[in-house]
Amino acid sequence: MTVVPKQTIAPMEALPVRAIPAGPDLQYEPKWDGFRCIIFRDRDEIEIQSKAGKSLARYFPEIVSAVRALPPARFVLDGELVIPRPEGLSFDALLARIHPANSRVMRLAAATPALVIIFDLLGTPQGESMVDRPLRQRRRELESFARCFFRSGGAFRLSPATTRLDEARRWLSQVGSTLDGIMVKHLDLPYRSGDRSGMQKIKNYRSADCVVGGFRFNEGRDVVGSLLLGLFDEQGRLDHVGFTSTIRAADKRMLTAKLEPLIGPPGFTGNKPGGPSRWSSERSAAWIPLRPALVVEVCYDHFSGGRFRHGTQILRWRPDKEPRQCTFEQVRQTSADLTKLLGA
Repeated sequence: MTVVPKQTIAPMEALPVRAIPAGPDLQYEPKWDGFRCIIFRDRDEIEIQSKAGKSLARYFPEIVSAVRALPPARFVLDGELVIPRPEGLSFDALLARIHPANSRVMRLAAATPALVIIFDLLGTPQGESMVDRPLRQRRRELESFARCFFRSGGAFRLSPATTRLDEARRWLSQVGSTLDGIMVKHLDLPYRSGDRSGMQKIKNYRSADCVVGGFRFNEGRDVVGSLLLGLFDEQGRLDHVGFTSTIRAADKRMLTAKLEPLIGPPGFTGNKPGGPSRWSSERSAAWIPLRPALVVEVCYDHFSGGRFRHGTQILRWRPDKEPRQCTFEQVRQTSADLTKLLGA
């Protein structure tokens, strides 16, 4: 098997917006939570390119085999690598694949096989580039191409698309918070590689009430820079689950004065914040423990591996809520089979 890079294409990017746009000549698609990838095939030469332009082929050997099983000998596809699990699409399972040991990669490929959800055709079996063609033509050609996906053993699926806003909203009600959001694309535009002007994304945000178990100072200043968030586990231990630094500059001194009387143990009694990294100074890495008295509601997009995967945003303080009520139960997603959006 030969796996070599054919070229590098910067994927088309998306501009975040707060509401789903409406209007003529728009196409709506589900937003999938995985690794964005461009798949190249030129006969025996196959490459799976990450969003950053790196090769993913060695980490997903089952997808390389699935590419080889497709009848067309040449093509370029844009899609999302995902790993379905009973609780939804698992980003942690994807991260586990990026491992130097080939034996581990092969074992995981057999135990948790990935699939690719395809949403654009950039190169045809005839070797013709489609990047300058409008999306409405690329989508039509992609739907024709996708008839061969049954030959991949289920490893390739066509992402649904609609021009009806009510149908896009129905996706959210159908699978709820397990769907990452909605993508909106302009049907008359070409593929704008590395550009955000032709596509928008609406994230499906969630909220959770968290205990403030500690804080870090702003580097070089005596005011709070970030709050460390915690949730109680089933044994009653307070686990560190993430942070928020979305504190208005005008509020920092007042908030610091509010936190100072609460400084003291126990702070986090379960999993604790990590130690210093090579990018942080001793001051910025140090954290101050607080008694569990304050509850804050935060907005987040992903929770996996016992943590908020990205920083969170403060929505409001919750003086009406007892810290002990802030448990992991509120961030556990109900099981939802996102693949039912993909059809047969």
